Amino acid sequence: MKKNILAGLDLGTTKVCAVIAERIEDSNRINILGFGVAPSEGLHKGLVANIGKTAEAIREAVSIASNRAGIEINIVNVGVAGEHITSIRHRNYVTISGEDKEITKADLERLEADVRTIRIPSDRQILHIIPEEFMVDYQGGIENPIGMSGSRLEATNHIVLASIPAIQNIKKSVERAGLQVQDYILQPIASSSSVLEESEKDLGVALIDIGGGTTDIAIFHNKAIKHTKVIGVAGNQVTNDIRESLGVITEEAEKLKKDYGYATENAIIKDEDILIRGVGARGNAKIPISLLTQIISLRMRELFALVDNEIRSAGFKNKIKAGIVLTGGGSLLKGCTELAEEVFGLPTRIGVPQELGTGLSNEIESPEFATVAGLIRGIPGGKSSEYQVLIKPKKAQGKNKFTGMFKRVQQFFDEL
Repeated sequence: MKKNILAGLDLGTTKVCAVIAERIEDSNRINILGFGVAPSEGLHKGLVANIGKTAEAIREAVSIASNRAGIEINIVNVGVAGEHITSIRHRNYVTISGEDKEITKADLERLEADVRTIRIPSDRQILHIIPEEFMVDYQGGIENPIGMSGSRLEATNHIVLASIPAIQNIKKSVERAGLQVQDYILQPIASSSSVLEESEKDLGVALIDIGGGTTDIAIFHNKAIKHTKVIGVAGNQVTNDIRESLGVITEEAEKLKKDYGYATENAIIKDEDILIRGVGARGNAKIPISLLTQIISLRMRELFALVDNEIRSAGFKNKIKAGIVLTGGGSLLKGCTELAEEVFGLPTRIGVPQELGTGLSNEIESPEFATVAGLIRGIPGGKSSEYQVLIKPKKAQGKNKFTGMFKRVQQFFDEL
């Protein structure tokens, strides 16, 4: 059977998330039908480092989501990240030649086709062409020019470039898992579509998505995306600092970070001693929470300083009047908003996926699932997020097993 299904796959450094959803008719809300998470061991800082392991994690996450949804999917939107991502701004125009000079969808397609002819490095491909603003006969500030009359249609575009080998490795991993890619979507763009409010995009906002391997940045102003950047410093570096400083294994360092860690000492409620498990000949020890926080705070402050420098160098520090929105698993660290407000000097909030409907929606109402929640919505200002995908009802495994067992028992007695 055919149905409008929204399917997303977030390939993270620490986990792979798959979600299957259905849009509620006449609404921007979506119902989550199935959701699955699998440990990720095949990616490093947003890049596929092992196709086999990545494909296995994809299969596991999609299998969990499919079983819970009761359907099988064969096509997904896939999130893309990594320091190979770059963005440029490009302005171009086309002439309108019809008798009534009315701008149509075909003219917008010609405008995009013209952008695709620009020269880019041979090892790069265009991931997104997102119009920031349209101009008709030099009149700017136009969001949708279709239906307007004019002789010249112009656009300022935000163009995202990605490494061709990086995209090919993602494609191979997804196809090895038995799926096809509908769209590749830059992860900060996906996250922004699920956690940002339209008023924030209009006034000016910087989204900072702190993952395990990368921190993704998306800046919006006047309702349009203005800048994107991926930084290779994120939650895993914090965990590694704890591991090296305290001499514990990675799993213990991650647990200490989540259970007792703060991003800044100012956020500590009560400075208690915590147990550090010894390794090998080293016995257990106790340290104050404030010491753990000092280790974490140094790296988090460095990360926010890098992001602040990026925002300043891009020329948007004075334009993000709505402030900072933190999302991703790294934003769950206690005291994150307090440290961000101190470093950026701007109001900060935590971004949680919005406009979710019923079903399993409550399971992804967390910052760590902002990207996968956005992937099922598609690209703001880009292609439609809905697509027709063949879905098959899951087979009733129990009945098949029973039938097979009955035949084997019958064969046993026949042979007596």
